[in-house]
Amino acid sequence: CVYCMCSSGSLWQAVTVHACCLLWKQPETCKKWCSSNHRSREDSWFKSLFVRKVDPRKDAHSHLLTKNEESNLYKIQFHNVKPECLDAYNQLCEETLPSIHNDKYYPCELVGTWNTWYGEQDQAVHMWRYRGGYPALTEVMSKLRQNKEFMKYREERGKMLLSRRNQLLLEFSFWNEPIPRKGPNIYELRSYQLRPGTMIEWGNYWARAIGYRQHNSEAVGGFFSQIGNLYMVHHLWAYKDLEAREATRNAAWQHEGWDEVVYYTVPLIQHMDSRIMIPMKASPLQ
Repeated sequence: CVYCMCSSGSLWQAVTVHACCLLWKQPETCKKWCSSNHRSREDSWFKSLFVRKVDPRKDAHSHLLTKNEESNLYKIQFHNVKPECLDAYNQLCEETLPSIHNDKYYPCELVGTWNTWYGEQDQAVHMWRYRGGYPALTEVMSKLRQNKEFMKYREERGKMLLSRRNQLLLEFSFWNEPIPRKGPNIYELRSYQLRPGTMIEWGNYWARAIGYRQHNSEAVGGFFSQIGNLYMVHHLWAYKDLEAREATRNAAWQHEGWDEVVYYTVPLIQHMDSRIMIPMKASPLQ
């Protein structure tokens, strides 16, 4: 503008805003408006630096987080048992589940079976591994429907339950595969409901963090959901007792970098809970 000596951002500004200069010769008004508009454009540009960019991917997130395309599939089951039936339920499971685990006819393995000690009371948790993924799961389910002993077990089990739910899980590539352990141990299942879209971030941070939590061999397995509650993560830990759990968790803070992992992963969580579990007699994880 020849009067206020500023550069107009557009023809529209030249016609409308700078009219104050051309018609009424009020350069101070024009300068004030143009300065404000320039700052607004700077603010918009500055804010754009922090807008999350969409990174086009050709693979599903699950392929980026697991070991390979033929990763094991896991099923975790939560059974809420009638309090008066808990002992009978445990005995029924100990009589039936090992037979499926030990039978090579079924391409599945019992990873662990527990009762909750702290957390949801009168609850049983079972975890199965299907080597070969979904085809193995389909094969096992089809064969079990023909197993009269198992169908009788399900019928009896149903009379003892208040509710049940399950999830299908994949294992994180940076966690060890769960293997049988000698006891006695207690187990902690820490479950995290993440904000949708944050699973890759979680995996990136924990790929580094897991190194801080393996000094006492406490890390058992890390999983994320595929079917059931989505964006759900489960971390399974083993400790000698509650005192050892506290000491191990406190020791993690002495490692440089652990505080940073906690700082950046906490905002990714919508909800979290913890179960302290005692293994049943039939559990490979003791």
